[in-house]
Parts: sequence; C-alpha cells; structure tokens
Amino acid sequence: ATLKDGLRSQVSAALKEGRVTPTELCRRCLALIKSTKFLNAYITVAEETALKQAEESEERYKRGQPLGILDGIPIAVKDNFNTAGIETTCASNMLKGYISPYNATVVQKLLDQGAVLLGKTNLDEFAMGSGSTDGVFGPVRNPWSYSKQYKEKSVPKSHSEDEESNWVITGGSSGGSAAAVSSFTCFAALGSDTGGSTRNPAAHCGVVGLKPTYGLISRHGLIPLVNSMDVPGILTRCVDDAAVLLGSLAGHDPKDSTTIQDDFKPFELPNLTDVSKLSIGIPKEYHAPGLSSEILALWSKAADLFKNAGAKVVEVSLPHTRYSIVCYHVLCTAEVASNMARFDGLEYGHRSDTKESTESMYAATRREGFNDVVRGRILSGNYFLLKQNYEKYFVKAQKVRRLIANDFVKVFRSGVDILLTPTTLSVAAPYMEFIQEDNRTRSAQDDILTQAANMAGLPAINVPTALSERGLPVGLQFIGRSFQEKQLLTVAKWFEKQVQFPMIQLEEVKRHDNGVFQHQQSASFS
Repeated sequence: ATLKDGLRSQVSAALKEGRVTPTELCRRCLALIKSTKFLNAYITVAEETALKQAEESEERYKRGQPLGILDGIPIAVKDNFNTAGIETTCASNMLKGYISPYNATVVQKLLDQGAVLLGKTNLDEFAMGSGSTDGVFGPVRNPWSYSKQYKEKSVPKSHSEDEESNWVITGGSSGGSAAAVSSFTCFAALGSDTGGSTRNPAAHCGVVGLKPTYGLISRHGLIPLVNSMDVPGILTRCVDDAAVLLGSLAGHDPKDSTTIQDDFKPFELPNLTDVSKLSIGIPKEYHAPGLSSEILALWSKAADLFKNAGAKVVEVSLPHTRYSIVCYHVLCTAEVASNMARFDGLEYGHRSDTKESTESMYAATRREGFNDVVRGRILSGNYFLLKQNYEKYFVKAQKVRRLIANDFVKVFRSGVDILLTPTTLSVAAPYMEFIQEDNRTRSAQDDILTQAANMAGLPAINVPTALSERGLPVGLQFIGRSFQEKQLLTVAKWFEKQVQFPMIQLEEVKRHDNGVFQHQQSASFS
C-alpha cells in the first residue's frame, strides 16, 4: 500500500489483507508530519492518541471485525472543530489552550468508524481569511512550493531568496487541511467552507475539496463563523475518497436542527462512460475581472472536453452574481459580530488580567484575544446591524441573497445538470506578494467564484485539473443541484479521470529530512 492510494480500492484492501497494519500506517504518517513540519500544516499533533486508536483498530482487523472502510485510516481535522481531550484553538489567542469537553458530530462519526485522528490543522484565525496566513501559529506553506514541478519552473535570484521568499500560500481558510492531504501526511482531512474555505485551498494545493449541500452534514461542534452558510468540508486526493467520507458523515443530527430529516444512503460512485445525456452550464458572469488568462484557457478546454465527449455545453447567466461578494460581506460580518459575542472571557478561553471593571475586562479580553481581522469584521458587522442601518444593509443583503439563490434555481430548472466554473482567479501567490494586500481585499478577490454556492446552499467541488506554467496546481469547480451529491461527484470523477492530474513530486523535501522521502513518488510504504 502507498500513501497515494485511494481508500476504497487500495488502502482498505491492504489493511484487510494484512499487507500493512493500522499502526504502521499511523507511524508512517506521523513520521511524515515531523519531516514536513516546516509546512506548518498542523497546530496540534495527537501522537499518543493516534497510536492508541491505531492499536485498537489493529485488534479489530486481527479479529476480522473492522468497522468499515475508514477503520485504521489516518485523518486530520481543521482546528475549528471541537475535539474532546485535544486542544481546539481556531488559531487564536482567544482559544489557545482550550480543550473541548465533547467532539463535533463529524469528528465523532469518523472515530465511531475507526478513523485515526492524527491532529488538528492550521487555519486563518477563526477561519477568517483566504490564505491561511493570519493565524497566531503562523502561515501555512504550500507543499507544491517544494515540489520538483515548481522548482523546475521557478528561477530564484539567489539560494537564500528561494528558501525564504519563494514559497507560495495554500489558500484558505482550510490551508492546513489541504496541505496535510497534499503532502501525504493523512488520507483525508476535514475543513470548513463558509465562502470557499475548502475549495480555495484545495485548488491551490492540488487536491479534491468538496463543499456539500447546506444541511447535509451536521455543524454541531464546528465553531461557527456564519451559521447560515457554514458547512463542514471534505479534502481528499481523489473524488472517490470524497464520496467515502461523505457517506460516513452525512445525515440527520438531532443536535443540529438545520440538518436534513431524511436518512442518507452512502453510495459508491459509478464509472461514467456516456456523458451525452449531461447538460453542462458555463456561467458567463464567472468570467470575472482578474481571472488569469491561463485559468480562462483551462476552463474553455474543460468545456470542450465535455462537448467532444457528447455532453451538451451551454452558456448560462446568473445575473445577480456581480452583487454576490458585497452581499456576502454584509451577511458574513453581521453573523460574525453575533457569533463572536460569546467570547467574553467569562466562561472559557482567554481572560484578561484587567481588574478595573467587568466592562474593561470584556474589552481587554477581546482586544488581546482577537487579531485585527476578527476585530475588523466584528466592527463592520455591528455597524450593519445598527438600528438605523439594519434595513439598509442587512435586510437588503438578505433579499439579494434570495435573488442569487433563485438564479441557480432557474438555471437548473432550464435543464442544466452541473455548472462548470473556475475555482480561483489565479494560481497560489508567493507569500511575500500575498501579504502586500490586507485580508479584506484578498478575501473579496479570492471568494468571488466560490461564495455564491454558499449563499445558495448548493454542493460544489474543486477538482485539480492541470499545472500552470509555473508548475502550480489549477482547479476547476463543479456546482450541482441541492442534495444531488451523487450526480455531482460522478461527473467530477469522470472529469478527474480525463484530466489525469499529475502526482506531486516532493523530492525537494529530502533536504529537510532524508529519512522519510526515499522514493521517487515521495511516500511509498512498500
């Protein structure tokens, strides 16, 4: 078995046949986490807990009673999901040292099926950002910065410049999870997706990023950013694996009233051979200002791929898309202001030493506990929610949100099955270039192609498509109808098979640790 294999077809079979044990698998992943520590993908590595879980899994395999496909599979979880006994920080001073008394529903479901939790991954503070550069534990480095493909294409002025300033960002806010999957330190990871926070880093790190339909997966235990848009996201190295995880996580949760009431039946993705009955929509509004010519060309090429295979490819219009980023900003900050009110220094998390008065303690706690980005969003949100502004901003944004959702409904009613769009405007930016602009400007640019799916509550997936001229991943996004994940993933799987995205070659990591990366493909067990 190798770390680059798929869960259903290879890794699960290797575990069942005893070709590799859960403990060996876990140890290899932990060794890789140590050797790729410079990526800063993980905030907490739960080595002891993970090895204990792996040993328990091994016992089940010895008895011939594995709990399912995920038994013994190493996974990682974004550090804004509560985990009992393991620190949950949201990459903030406010929650540094906080240990939740319970597991988020999605985490519990994974553990109930025997998955091995390796640790918690890095993010932008409270998931507010699109670069994974704004957390208190420092920025996450994109594994592709150290790949053979990127190194061959980038020509640094000097060796020191190469080391210190040539690395590129992962995207965000689930950058740690994307980097963890991309660098083979785990087989799958959980992210969260409020305006593209799973799909954006998936595109930049060359992995699959699935944002399910709102309400399909429980949000219980996910520390909220925007309750009406947050969805747990899934990051894997192939579409089939995303389907496996979705099957394990989806369904009603009595602890989350926004989840669907119906039972969810896990599915195995068919191998689509005939796409002639498919209608693929190309939304013209997604040809947005700032879209790189390289990504535009790939988008056109992908549309031609479907057309040449017999699918019907039609240009469609989502006329309210141009208002969506402004609308999203108003609604997002308003809900952030409300959600962040719980962090007051009284019940849990950071508390300031100020003793002048309760009010001054509140103020000092929040000043010390939140970074500028979080405080800025709280201020914006409270401004939009002021009595004199409520109708003008918040209510109007809700009305525009309904129009945006209706645009999608009309397009899908017209006979279109799936929408094909770019995921990001450009490839991952070098860190030094990315931090020249402030978080709000960057988020507005980076969320422009992804956040409309959150506002409409639709399922969307990033599929890695090709490498840019600089040797960095480019992803395309498929948006499906509500609760039609099976159709969405089936089409994504067909596309994935056609494009044959290249495997990351991490030989360059040898310089950081010669002991682990001994193979050409960087992560083989055999």
